[in-house]
Amino acid sequence: MSETQIHRIFIDATPEKVWQAITTPEFSRLYGYTGDVSYDLTPGGHYEHRASAEMLSMGMPEVVVTGEVLESDPPRRLVQTWGPVWIEDEEPGTLTWDIEPTADGATRLTLTHDLTGRPTTAEQVAGNPDPMADGGGGWPWVLSGIKTVLETGEPMESGVWERQASATS
Repeated sequence: MSETQIHRIFIDATPEKVWQAITTPEFSRLYGYTGDVSYDLTPGGHYEHRASAEMLSMGMPEVVVTGEVLESDPPRRLVQTWGPVWIEDEEPGTLTWDIEPTADGATRLTLTHDLTGRPTTAEQVAGNPDPMADGGGGWPWVLSGIKTVLETGEPMESGVWERQASATS
């Protein structure tokens, strides 16, 4: 598996809205693995992704991902470290979010994840065809969720964690 994953999606929203979707809890609780994100958007600032109530009910820790902001250029670029707390034997990798307006008024969101020396993380964030099987759909699922929320105002999949919790109990 490649040591860098690049995921790209086009979204019918402004770069400012895409930035908000990535960096604010009002949006982060509506897509992907839900839960609240918290960013100090200054270089050296702290990042964390807190577990949703559903994730907590499944035994996940209160904070599921931590990192550090390396570069912040709203609404164009965010570079940060990203380390899932359940993978204890790998250092955090680097995420780069590039947000670019397109000629037709959409926004191109490119997520580059440097996973050098992080094979477990690489496998988990690559995703799988069924997001509810074996831990979720990784970055493709997260980006699709951002797109859906911004274009429709609704989550892509509501009740995802409730369904997974009942399937495992």
